[in-house]
Amino acid sequence: MPDITFRHPERRDHTVYAVAGSHLEPILKIARRNNIPINFDCQDGQCGNCLVRVTSLHPHGWKAGPLTEREQHVLLELGKISRADIERMAVDDLPTQWRLACQMIVRDEDLLVEYEVA
Repeated sequence: MPDITFRHPERRDHTVYAVAGSHLEPILKIARRNNIPINFDCQDGQCGNCLVRVTSLHPHGWKAGPLTEREQHVLLELGKISRADIERMAVDDLPTQWRLACQMIVRDEDLLVEYEVA
């Protein structure tokens, strides 16, 4: 299972080991279990408050799953992606770094998750 490093500009990095079974859990659930203060409201991919920037630290690049439809909608509204980005991601099978922590499921790759606290 992967290591996930949570980074905030005013805090020390906090790396956690995603335990067995976490490949079924979104980043937000892992963060909350480890007392990482990522903002959230709805936990359902509709509000955009859990916006994070995710970078794969895997030596062979991204293994992350595609954006959910909810993520696409919210990230479009927030101006983090465009329709052209969505089309490119579908063709290239490469997700954007902008994700919703409540929607992105952790795969078997080390990640850097950058977040803000309100």
